[in-house]
Amino acid sequence: MPLRWYIVHTYTGFEETVKRALEQRIEALGMADLFGEIRIPTETVVEVRGGKRREVERKLFPGYILVQIDLDDPKRGDEAWHLVRNTQRVTGFVGSGKKPTPLTDEEVEQMLHQVVAAKEKPKPKYVFEKGEQVRITDGPFASFTGVVDDVNLDRSTVRVMVTIFGRSTPVELEFTQVQKVG
Repeated sequence: MPLRWYIVHTYTGFEETVKRALEQRIEALGMADLFGEIRIPTETVVEVRGGKRREVERKLFPGYILVQIDLDDPKRGDEAWHLVRNTQRVTGFVGSGKKPTPLTDEEVEQMLHQVVAAKEKPKPKYVFEKGEQVRITDGPFASFTGVVDDVNLDRSTVRVMVTIFGRSTPVELEFTQVQKVG
C-alpha cells in the first residue's frame, strides 16, 4: 500500500478538531485502507508563569496537519482526496496544480526528527540577544535589571551584566530566570 505523506491546510487553531473529524469520517465511510497516520507536529516550550516553570505543547506549524494517504489508488484515490478536501475547516492540500504534492521521505524524516528533538530538549519561550535589557525574575538577584552579555543556546543560559554596589557584575542565569524588559 503506497501511503504517502501530504500536508493539509486547516483553519488555525482547529488542527485537533480537523484530525478528529477526519478520523471519524474515514471510519464511517470505510476508507481506513486508504489512510495511515494523521499527525499534528508539536514542540515543547518552557515558560514561566506566576514564578512557576512549566512545559507546554505548541504547534510547530499552526494551521497545518500531516496526513498519510494513498491518493494513487486507481479506484478510490479521488474519493480519499474528496474526503479530506470536504472535511469542515480544511482549506485544502499544500501543493501546486490540481493534484497535491506528497512530501519526500527526507522532508517527513526531518519534520518527525524535529518533533522528537523538541520533546527531548524543550526550548525556551523567549530567545535573548546580546545587548538586550532583561529583568531577573528568580534567584538571589530577582528584581534586578541588566543587559545580556552572552547567550548559550545549548545550555539555555544567559550571562547578564548587573550593576551591584556601583560595579558591573556578570551573572549566569537560565532562560527561565529572566524576562525581556518592555
